[in-house]
Amino acid sequence: MATPQVGMKKRQVIANTNRTMFIWIALASAIVGVCLVVGYFMVQQIMFRGRVAARAEETVTILRKNNASAKSLIENVRVLGTDSALNSIKARPDDRALQVVLDALPADLNTLALGSSVQQKIIGETAGVKIESLTLEGASNEATTGEATEALGTIPFMLTVSSADANALKDMLLRLERSIRTVDIDTMSLEKTDNKYTLTMTAHAYYQLGKTVQLKDKVEKP
Repeated sequence: MATPQVGMKKRQVIANTNRTMFIWIALASAIVGVCLVVGYFMVQQIMFRGRVAARAEETVTILRKNNASAKSLIENVRVLGTDSALNSIKARPDDRALQVVLDALPADLNTLALGSSVQQKIIGETAGVKIESLTLEGASNEATTGEATEALGTIPFMLTVSSADANALKDMLLRLERSIRTVDIDTMSLEKTDNKYTLTMTAHAYYQLGKTVQLKDKVEKP
């Protein structure tokens, strides 16, 4: 028969064993928890670095394409400079051929240049035509619709001219049609009095809308 001392020792041993097991289980659980947390953050860092590397590769690809486009543009400009058709219609002998393109579709809004061109190049060089009035209205910076005129601003104007000879007015319209700068006529009316013809028209010219290049910082969060 076991003595009370033996029973107490057995219970003590069992209690110590349970305590030791609890400590080991707690330590193992803590280690597993730390490993899971560290593993999670390591996976997040690996994924983050992967996204950063992908963005960097995408940026490099875009820069390479831009460099190739720039080289192609430089070559196209060089070819334009040797174009015989453009060189044959230069306004001044010392102008570059590319200036013809810029004159046909200016890169900015310049109503004074348009008014001067209409008065001097179109009306002033047509014998027998007198300008009665020229009104340049507020320009529109909204992109026009249509495939051929996409991203173009318009400069509306109203022109009234007179002449004793109807053929002179016809010549002026032909000069307007052949002008290097595109002008679309919206409305036109012709009145005849005893000694002259009066032509009134509303029309608009075009200019290239400016383009804004925006550089944005893109932040990749871990």
